[in-house]
Amino acid sequence: MSDIILSASILSADFASLGEQIYLAEKAGVDWIHIDVMDGHFVPNITMGPFIVETCRRITSLPLDVHLMVEKPEQHIDAFAQAGADRISIHIEGNPNVYRTLESIRKLDCMPGIVLNPGTPASSISAILHLVDLILVMTVNPGYSGQDFIPESIAKIVEVRNMLEDQTSILIQADGGISEETLPKVFKAGARAFVAATSIFRHPGGIQEGILRLRKSAA
Repeated sequence: MSDIILSASILSADFASLGEQIYLAEKAGVDWIHIDVMDGHFVPNITMGPFIVETCRRITSLPLDVHLMVEKPEQHIDAFAQAGADRISIHIEGNPNVYRTLESIRKLDCMPGIVLNPGTPASSISAILHLVDLILVMTVNPGYSGQDFIPESIAKIVEVRNMLEDQTSILIQADGGISEETLPKVFKAGARAFVAATSIFRHPGGIQEGILRLRKSAA
C-alpha cells in the first residue's frame, strides 16, 4: 500500500553484514531506516550511538529515523544530527526540557518526534503537538526487539489520531511487535508509519519477503 511508511529497525539486523542488510531492505522498498538508541538507564538495554548513524548515512540515502531512549536527550541531539539523522524522536517521560529539546531538534534541521511508552497517557503530549512532525506510540515496552504486541496500544493510537483533528501533516508511528498480523490493526486505528525489526530482518523468507508481506497486510 503506497500510503504507509515502513521504517526498518536495524536492532534485529545482522551487524556482521549491516551494509548488505540495509542494501537489501532498501532494494525491497523500505522507506526509512530506524535506529534505536538505548543508554542502559532510560531502558535496561544498551545499543547504538552516533557512530552507527554515521555508518548508516554512508550506506544509504534513505531517511534515518532515530529513536532516542536515553536520559537527558538534549545532551545528545547535536551529535546525532551531525551524524546524519533526518528524524529524531524523544520520549515525553522523564523529560522536563521536552519543549526546548523539540525546538532544538528542528533548529538542527531534523524533524522532531515525540514518543509515548505503553503506560503513558496520550494526553501527556497535548501541549507540544505543534512542535512535532511525528508521534511514536510504543506498542511494546521499549528496550528489546522481538516482544509481543500490546493490544491496548490500539486504543491509544485512536486517541492520538482524535487529538490531531485536522493536523494531517503529523504522522502517527507504531513501534513494537509490528507484523503482518498486527499492522492492519494499527493502520485501522490511525498509524501510517510502522517500525519493524524482527518481521523484516529475521523473517524466515528473507528481508524482501518480510517487507512484501508487511505491505500486503495493509492492503
